[in-house]
Amino acid sequence: MSVPDSDEHRRMIVYSRPGCHLCELLIDELMPLIRGRLVLEVRDIDSRPEWKLKYGLLIPLVEYEGATVCQYQLDSVAIRAILEGLPAS
Repeated sequence: MSVPDSDEHRRMIVYSRPGCHLCELLIDELMPLIRGRLVLEVRDIDSRPEWKLKYGLLIPLVEYEGATVCQYQLDSVAIRAILEGLPAS
């Protein structure tokens, strides 16, 4: 689900791993909220040793502009606050 960097696309990152049920649930809830507003990038923590070390048991974790937005379950209030702060499309 990765999209090349672009000035016109802001990204929300989810640190996850394949087979993680909580990760799948969070992504399923997050996608409709950000669709058309933010690019979703799902990062498999097992694909890089530094991610696995840093995020091992902390997934799913949602990050936006370098800051943690929520962890383990979706915080829709925090996501909506981010979306409200974006310029109108």
